[in-house]
Amino acid sequence: MTTRTNILITGASSGLGEGMARLFAERGRNLALTARRVDRLEAVADELRTKHPDISIVTKALDVTDHKQVADVFRDCDVALGGLDRVIVNAGLGKGAPVGSGRFDVNRDTVETNFVGALAQCEAAMELFYAAGAGHLVVMSSIQAVRGMPRGMAAYAASKAGVAALAEGIRIDCLGKPINVTTLMPGYIESEMTSRLKQKPRLMVDTATGCRALVAAIEREVDATILPAWPWKPIGLALRWLPLRVVRRLV
Repeated sequence: MTTRTNILITGASSGLGEGMARLFAERGRNLALTARRVDRLEAVADELRTKHPDISIVTKALDVTDHKQVADVFRDCDVALGGLDRVIVNAGLGKGAPVGSGRFDVNRDTVETNFVGALAQCEAAMELFYAAGAGHLVVMSSIQAVRGMPRGMAAYAASKAGVAALAEGIRIDCLGKPINVTTLMPGYIESEMTSRLKQKPRLMVDTATGCRALVAAIEREVDATILPAWPWKPIGLALRWLPLRVVRRLV
């Protein structure tokens, strides 16, 4: 398995992005970290530089809905680290409202960030990988992508299903090439995003356990996976096939 030395992670100022950055730093990888909240991002980067002085860490302000900025920042990070080996498309929003409730603005923001923003990131990453002739694209989807979801989860689930389909399409294009594409579909992992939810989801996995599972799957460069395996793989299978009236009660 190829060791990916230079890794870009979007949405790295908190939550799963921050958690993955910490684990990759422990493994001696060079990091390009991006986020909108530059103060939080710099605090994370400074801490990692102190703990791991032998690695290179680049930080860039990035709003993934600014599509030109995405391309520019990815190219800058590629130059700064001497080439990117892996890009983790992680930045996203978890907010939403029931469709028809008059909050189109909320659902639009979620879809524009989670899907169109992810498309911009994939475009920028794949241009670099095609030019280099190698690379690893990692796309963060969700367990909610396996089925349509009710209430305020509808637009979020749809955006993550779109991201999963996008990644699979890119994977097909890369068959036979030295470029791998991984789709991650995590269940509920404790993070800043889940902390804002009014009701704590069932079977929440703690941040450390969730991030270890994410990084392990990324390092194996799997095609697509639901994780952590327990309890989320059986839950994902159930969600895919249960009648909608049962799904409604479960979620």
